[in-house]
Amino acid sequence: MRGKLLFIGGLAAGFVLGARAGREKYEELRVQARKVLDHPTVQEAAGVAQAQANRLYSEGKDKLAHSKIGEKLSTTNTTTSTSSTTTPTSSITATDDTFAGSRSSNSTF
Repeated sequence: MRGKLLFIGGLAAGFVLGARAGREKYEELRVQARKVLDHPTVQEAAGVAQAQANRLYSEGKDKLAHSKIGEKLSTTNTTTSTSSTTTPTSSITATDDTFAGSRSSNSTF
């Protein structure tokens, strides 16, 4: 019985010490990641990538709209009700708001 108690005590002590060391390392990594993300070169590269993604999206959307499939999709979309097209958008917005709220609460730890 004494051996089991010592073993459990050792596990508990190891868990507490490991959790502290893990949390400190996590905080160090988080600070370093924030420094990298806030670096002007990384911000510039992210802006370039975003602009290129927007351009490619627009080009693809235009090509699809002028294709036979796009013409069929546009006629199909006009026959569907507007409530079915707005529901997914509102659920995406709620998800984005939820994510943003959870993100800000995590940054306070």
